[in-house]
Amino acid sequence: MEIWINPACSKCRSAISLLDAEGAEYTVRRYLEDVPDEDEIREVLERLGLEPWDITRTQEAVAGELGLGEWPRDAGARDRWIAALAAHPKLIQRPVITADDGTAVVARTEDAVRDALSRRGRPSSTPL
Repeated sequence: MEIWINPACSKCRSAISLLDAEGAEYTVRRYLEDVPDEDEIREVLERLGLEPWDITRTQEAVAGELGLGEWPRDAGARDRWIAALAAHPKLIQRPVITADDGTAVVARTEDAVRDALSRRGRPSSTPL
């Protein structure tokens, strides 16, 4: 399991505290320093079952500078959104936990963190 965090974020610190309290094994990725590229963002979006605009922090100053509020939210604009997230990782909602079963969650609540924890050890597919 991997968790994308910003150490200055209280929700990230809470998620880490809960993971530690539950004895979870995980890797921390400080995504503002170790910035995910567009392919990694696409993979996480697929695991989340979400679109890039669903995980974009639209209240960030850079979002206003880019005019994200005016960008279309459709398949034709998807790559543009992903490129913006890769270029400006502060726009990525946090924390994101990639679970062991191949899924991911935006872990802003204790329930979401517990959801990720419940997926520990589950394979993403059943062997034949």
